[in-house]
Amino acid sequence: MALLAPGNLFSYKDYRNLWISNLLVTIGASAFPIALAVTVLDAGGTTTTLGLILASRVLSSVLLAPAGGVWADRLPRKMVMIGADIYRAILMIGLIFVSTPSVPAWGLAALVFAMGAGEAFGFPASGAILPSVLPPEKLPAGNVLRSIGVRTAQVVGPGVGGFSVALIGGRMTFIITAAFFVAGTFLLMKIDEKPRAVIDLRPSFVTDLHEGLKTVWHTPWVAACIAMSTLQMMVVLASENVLLPVITRREFHTNTVFAAAAAMFSIGGSISALIAMRVRAKHPGLVAVVIWGFFVLAPLVLAFPASKTIIIVGYLIAGISIGPWEAYWASSIQREIPQELQGRVFSVDYMGSVGLMPLGMALVGPVTHAFGERPFLLAAIGFHLLVCGLVLLVPGVKDLKSPIRSTNSS
Repeated sequence: MALLAPGNLFSYKDYRNLWISNLLVTIGASAFPIALAVTVLDAGGTTTTLGLILASRVLSSVLLAPAGGVWADRLPRKMVMIGADIYRAILMIGLIFVSTPSVPAWGLAALVFAMGAGEAFGFPASGAILPSVLPPEKLPAGNVLRSIGVRTAQVVGPGVGGFSVALIGGRMTFIITAAFFVAGTFLLMKIDEKPRAVIDLRPSFVTDLHEGLKTVWHTPWVAACIAMSTLQMMVVLASENVLLPVITRREFHTNTVFAAAAAMFSIGGSISALIAMRVRAKHPGLVAVVIWGFFVLAPLVLAFPASKTIIIVGYLIAGISIGPWEAYWASSIQREIPQELQGRVFSVDYMGSVGLMPLGMALVGPVTHAFGERPFLLAAIGFHLLVCGLVLLVPGVKDLKSPIRSTNSS
């Protein structure tokens, strides 16, 4: 088969297993919010209730991300990923028993909070393992193909979730999501992860954590991009995550619109990631930030939900905004940051990027109640564009690498 021909990415067995595992796990993870949102709203939950429950998952992953990064640099990364996936599968089964009208919302939020720990450990390890399964020259293409697999899964996942919810209900859909995590784990077990040169078990966990934070702080373009994500995810993505199911259910009286919008968003991301992989940008950071500005179409169509088509097409175009980031960001980290530090840097990236998102999710209900959904969404659009402009002022961001310092004296 052409895909398995020598030199092709899928000819590397470990990468192939990692890619398929990520695909399966992401399908389960993408179907999960559909089942969760329907379960909460069907039980009479409000915008505030849904926002708080969704926020609990993100909050947990943020709080534990530093620990996940440290252990991703100390232990074999595939074992960290296996543990994270099995843990989440078990918790999804547990959700069947707690997502009932007789269980208070805080009980459901507690279990969803616990699930965030799996993401905190899985994300840094999955970002840092790639150099162990591919040669250096294959990393950019490998990152893009993996992100396309994730985007494909994010198209399929909401469809799986929506179909399963319609067929067997939100609670029983948690069984389906757990099965995808278990299947992904079996493939991870087949990976022969190459040992890193040094797995340094320092006497202090805090020392390891401090070294990761210091690396980010002393790499200004990395710190600036993470800060941009932090602010935008708190204000823009948090509100869009909560308001998409709320607004579309209210306006169109169906669960299918927000599932379709999420799927089209992922399709847009896959298309633009493929294009970014094939077109070599002279200034990849500049391209990524400018195109990222088009994400404003998501809150814009929610502010003016005139029809199902406008919502779905708007999300398709908004999805195009993320492709260049997926093509350039991880490869830049893997190129510029020493391998023994990458787990911690990816964990700081995750922690920083979504650090304030729980606060944003929790505040969506009260803020929109006080000021109205449309004014808030329009303000979020202006904020998103302002932050995109400011981050380009930081040296190194336009090229996603540290500027070369001149050694010439005057």
